[in-house]
Amino acid sequence: MDRSTAYSVYIPVDGAELFTLVCLPEKEGRFPTVVMRSPYVDESEEKDEKELEEGARAWLQNWTSAGYAAVFQHCRGRGKSSGDCIPFIYEREDGLALQDWIRKQSFYNGELFLHGGSYTAAVHYLTAPFAPDIKGAVLAVFDTNWYSCTYRNGFFKAGLTGGWYFGMYKRKTFRNPSFVPESFNTLPLSALSEAVFGEKAEAFDEMLLHPEGNDPYWDERFGVTGRNPVRDAGIPILFVTGFYDIFLGGTFDIWRGLDENTRRQSALLVHPYDHGGSRENQPVVFPDGMAEEHFGDGALKWMEYIRGKGESPLETGKVTYYRLFENGWRADDFSEPEKKMSFPLGEGERSYVYNPYAPAPFPGGLSTNFGGAAWQGAPDSRYDILSWFTPPFEKETFVKGKMRVKLRVRSDCEDTCFYVRLSLDKKEGAYGLRDDIRNIAATVPDYKPGEAAELDFVFDEHAFQIAPGERIRIDVSSSAFPYFVGHTNRKGLFSGIDSAKIAHNTVIAGGSALVIPVE
Repeated sequence: MDRSTAYSVYIPVDGAELFTLVCLPEKEGRFPTVVMRSPYVDESEEKDEKELEEGARAWLQNWTSAGYAAVFQHCRGRGKSSGDCIPFIYEREDGLALQDWIRKQSFYNGELFLHGGSYTAAVHYLTAPFAPDIKGAVLAVFDTNWYSCTYRNGFFKAGLTGGWYFGMYKRKTFRNPSFVPESFNTLPLSALSEAVFGEKAEAFDEMLLHPEGNDPYWDERFGVTGRNPVRDAGIPILFVTGFYDIFLGGTFDIWRGLDENTRRQSALLVHPYDHGGSRENQPVVFPDGMAEEHFGDGALKWMEYIRGKGESPLETGKVTYYRLFENGWRADDFSEPEKKMSFPLGEGERSYVYNPYAPAPFPGGLSTNFGGAAWQGAPDSRYDILSWFTPPFEKETFVKGKMRVKLRVRSDCEDTCFYVRLSLDKKEGAYGLRDDIRNIAATVPDYKPGEAAELDFVFDEHAFQIAPGERIRIDVSSSAFPYFVGHTNRKGLFSGIDSAKIAHNTVIAGGSALVIPVE
């Protein structure tokens, strides 16, 4: 074999043949090895091995030219790998098998590095606790809390796990599943997977039975802890997220949950964009905002730093983040300021009709669902969306941390929900900031229709500047299509409810307020 040429192998694991590409430096020897696994390789299925080898050699050249071996595997049931793709189910066994295979190869020098983003990072998290020869990792845009990947405060994330799951499930068998975003209006939702695939997707259906975050079901998932499997990894990990990444809040939770030893060696990078880390499809282009613009090949620089071959591209033990609209990077502990500003919504009451069969649409999934930032529609744009504004800010104000809203509400149903979306009202338009959703019964289990209740909304971390004259807009509704499964206005396990009813919901402005942390 010509060691200067990439080659491919099929590694047998539990009845499947996993297609794996290996790219080596041109020189002879043993090399530190970067391992990557991905399901997003469907375009490779009909290509021959030689074509894929040549392509891999080109796009993995940054690693091989720096003296690394690069190993890239197609996940089970995707690309040229056989078997069934069922999200998360086989990734621990398949990932550990690949690591063991690498250890037996003549090119391996005993140093293994993990690299991936989103699901391609999840496949590495699932191999924790890490073996001693794993020396470091770059793990981007993924939340290790399986619950918060799937739910927010008991509401299934149709605009994140939902549509994505149906596009992943047994992809080679169901190439064009009968699914559209409106499919999540199916009642009962427990019938959805069989309606889409003609068979029950058992792993998906099981998730629908556990909407509570403290359910032990979420503690241990797929053979690894479902909360933070790398809390005591003890190796340098570069975590990456964005202020409009679907996993922003979870990534901050990972960071804060690390033991002192692991966090001291590691770093967290937060860019200003969405899950893809790109300014494409985002409404504002921030100067020097893309991580690659500012840090270059951060993954390679991180691995080289670990190996003692250069400086760290980021300050370790710190959060390096972009300050939106101030337009610059900073590294610190990202501790929340003690100073808070409170903005009451005013006096009186405002009511609206919530019809679960006609959910209110909103642009941009912000940090909880796919779609990133977006310019918002007009205030009070529908009968079921109510809008409030803070007074115009008199001076530049920098918001850092978690904003909060307290709503005092009332409904004529024994349970319903309220959805809050915050936007920065600029001269160009309303720039979406954050959203959150809660139902009454989760806070007041014995709620009686007509009573007043208080709901607390806590939004994911943010860091942005408000210019003089700008305002924050608060939109309140009871639905957010296509991001969260709609509430039926009935009490009980959401996935088993087979009918919905109309709710008449009220926001009591007196006693409701927005609170923001400011530097």
